[in-house]
Amino acid sequence: MARKRLSSQTLVLIVISIAINMIAGQLVSMLKLPIFLDSIGTLLSAVLAGPIIGMLAGLLTNIIWGLLTDPIAAAFAPVAMVIGLVAGLLARAGWFRSLPKVIVSGVVITLAVTIIAVPIRTYLFGGVTGSGADFFVAYVHSMGNDLIESVAMTVLGANLVDKIVTAILVWLLVRNMPQRTLRNFPAMAAVR
Repeated sequence: MARKRLSSQTLVLIVISIAINMIAGQLVSMLKLPIFLDSIGTLLSAVLAGPIIGMLAGLLTNIIWGLLTDPIAAAFAPVAMVIGLVAGLLARAGWFRSLPKVIVSGVVITLAVTIIAVPIRTYLFGGVTGSGADFFVAYVHSMGNDLIESVAMTVLGANLVDKIVTAILVWLLVRNMPQRTLRNFPAMAAVR
């Protein structure tokens, strides 16, 4: 099987996606907001170039971010990869063509993320990662729920808003990109 080389446009897309993820994520982290917005670039890569490129953008973002500023980010690399995979598969299936489908895509991505993120947040970090969502974990836990339930409810709630907003932002961004840019990404046939 021949190896497919990454085009220069795809490599640039990955680099831009990593920068978008890290800038948005750092801003949200500094403000201690209960959402993340650190996967805009991952979704953008997945929608434009497919699930493998989305996974690669997510993985590289979290590894670089973990090495540079936030070691906790590296532990969530599998979550970032799942976001890229699921978003890319949904885009290929045509789920980024209309606003209602984009919203449903955000929900589907959230469900996939929850399955991966809850064990990481619970067992590696005891539910506390230094994000704005920590308050909600503590609050739900103080209401009598066990730690896994508290983390699951928080991850589901925070990611539901985050991934729907992220999916809508990416959908709007892609819809407003020039046609000459979109021609460089064959995966776009499923989106437009």
